[in-house]
Amino acid sequence: MKKISTALLLLIFFCLSASAQDKILKVLAIGNSFSEDGIENYLYDLAKADEKKIIIGNMYIGGASVELHVKNSREDKAAYAYRKIGLDGKKVATKDVSISKAIADEEWDYISLQQASPFSGQYDVIMKDLPELIKYVNSLKKPHTKLLYHQTWAYQHDSDHKGFANYDKSQSKMYTAIANTTKRISKIKDFNMVIPAGTAIQNARTSSQGDTYTRDGYHLELTYGRFTAACTWYEKLFGIDVRKNSYKPEKVSDKQAKIAKQAAHKAVKKPFKISKIKL
Repeated sequence: MKKISTALLLLIFFCLSASAQDKILKVLAIGNSFSEDGIENYLYDLAKADEKKIIIGNMYIGGASVELHVKNSREDKAAYAYRKIGLDGKKVATKDVSISKAIADEEWDYISLQQASPFSGQYDVIMKDLPELIKYVNSLKKPHTKLLYHQTWAYQHDSDHKGFANYDKSQSKMYTAIANTTKRISKIKDFNMVIPAGTAIQNARTSSQGDTYTRDGYHLELTYGRFTAACTWYEKLFGIDVRKNSYKPEKVSDKQAKIAKQAAHKAVKKPFKISKIKL
């Protein structure tokens, strides 16, 4: 009898292990170029390195705000470029897709919402439209699908983006506003979690790499900048310490990768506060 019980327990263990291996995490962002920076490039590779399966979708309109997403939802407007990374890691872009069509495309585990960067630290501006967008997405998503909020990053100190004036052209003021705003949004019951990419980037800026994490003052630098954001998404989605992940992009140095992973890990631990990176 004891042998049968042991065999049964082993069978259950192996079945559960196999089930965990076969699990596919599916995440959709309703965003803009900042979600492109965050999830379209290295997130799949990080997951693959840990033998995790992931499907990534990004509903893209450059500079899209929550207000625009709401307007498009009211009209069920096919206004987005739907970029989808499948299990094979290949990206397929489909033009003229509506939010409703993208949500129906997969049984998503997570759907991410975010604000356009000039207004990312303006709580009242966000909340003017966010409740309606949440209601719309909730009406279409599957019961198991959880909502995320993507915390984006402050501009580079010398950015010429006109939206920088909203924060007196101060990176410190912009980051503080974003952190405080997303902390308040994190308390909205509809959101399962916040992805603290903005804090990860700010953490990384305290390292020897300095304030070099954008390519034009606001979009992320294409290698270590985007990798830092992807590391944040990875650790938050999978609940696995990204510092233990073996993946490193080819054009990212060992030191840059280590900074990215530490910055992301510390952001997950303290999503609304800067943590120094001593590298």
